[in-house]
Amino acid sequence: MCNGSIMDKLISFSLPLMLSGILQLMFNAVDIVVVGRFSGSQTLAAVGSTTALINMFTNLFIGISLGTNVLAARFFAAGKSREMSETVHTSITLALISGIFMAFFGLFFSKPALTLMGTPPDVLNQSVLYMRIYFMGMPFFMLYNYGAAVLRAIGDTKRPLIFLIVSGLINAGLNMILVIVFHMAVAGVAIATIISQMISCVLVLRCLCQSEGSYRLRFSGLMLKSSYLKLIFQVGIPAGIQSTVINFSNVLLQSSVNSFGSIAMAGYTAANNIFGFLYVAVNSVTQTCMSFTSQNYGVRKYKRMDRILVDCIILTTVVSLLLGCGSYIFGNELLKIYTEDPSVIQCGLEILSYTTVTYFLCGLMDLFPGPMRGMGRSAVPMLLSIIGTVGTRIIWIFVFFPHHRTLSFLFLSYPLSWILTIILQVICFYFVRKKVYKESH
Repeated sequence: MCNGSIMDKLISFSLPLMLSGILQLMFNAVDIVVVGRFSGSQTLAAVGSTTALINMFTNLFIGISLGTNVLAARFFAAGKSREMSETVHTSITLALISGIFMAFFGLFFSKPALTLMGTPPDVLNQSVLYMRIYFMGMPFFMLYNYGAAVLRAIGDTKRPLIFLIVSGLINAGLNMILVIVFHMAVAGVAIATIISQMISCVLVLRCLCQSEGSYRLRFSGLMLKSSYLKLIFQVGIPAGIQSTVINFSNVLLQSSVNSFGSIAMAGYTAANNIFGFLYVAVNSVTQTCMSFTSQNYGVRKYKRMDRILVDCIILTTVVSLLLGCGSYIFGNELLKIYTEDPSVIQCGLEILSYTTVTYFLCGLMDLFPGPMRGMGRSAVPMLLSIIGTVGTRIIWIFVFFPHHRTLSFLFLSYPLSWILTIILQVICFYFVRKKVYKESH
């Protein structure tokens, strides 16, 4: 990451990361496709109604794993073996504790949270069942993500991809068996997801345990060292809060969609799943930019950091335009993968028309916090994202939407919030970069 050409290395690093994110989404996508085709639109709405809520509660801890990535990359590039090892063991312990906490949270608070969101009575019980079972797999989910963050920090994005391919194929197979053969509906897809997450977790932990480098994991060495927790939280908590608050605005959006009934909910579920694939594609470039910046920041190659950002801007724009325009052009065919109901497809197409072609704006908005986190500055990008993205959506939902109650008007809030946040993030990056240059001289 710290020497030679940049663009080819960015692509070779981000491509497996992109595919890994897509495969993780496929856990949920396969759930949605199987229940949509074999259990009906009500079951599809039940699974989909939990997505925003699950993301809101899990993304705080997933965001903290970015702190692990940044800290481990910095120590690895600087050759600090002891610090690297202690970071790994502290991170895995943190993942285990947070996963257990989330499992208990999901068990006891799923129904009150879904009721508060205004989930319709005809899908509420199925939604609660899916969410409770899903959250039982949180320890596996967290351990995989933190373990994969360590591997990404040393430049290895290929093995996490392989692990997800294995677990993803198992997930798809179990979905078919439990839903089509045993007619278990939402319970079947949730159980399949837990088993597949457990397999990916075991594979990544086995990989770390068998490694010979400074990132080798020993279960006897698990610890929570406050000095490393502080550094991980310094980057990770703002990133996690940012993701959580943005997903809170998605929960508000889901509540607004719920008011249109189960057909609109099913259409949003399918469209939002396609939208999620676009997000992981551009977010992989953001994580690549963060990892490369962090390693170069660790060895004080500041001018190389600038070249990395420029190449990442080009990469994220090209990727988001290609995938966004493709999703819009083939939207009808993509939505038919999830459901054959014409009313659901029409709702999905209406949503996609406002969120796909303009998606390059989201790519740019998401990119700029990456290098700032890589330099250890994570709090200000968090605040700007909350102000720009969440603030715009909340105002839109509570002030303007009640006077123009259509799906089209509701989702117009997406491109508007992206534009405002880009302006704020670029201004922020300029001053952060200026301060780093001043410190280096």
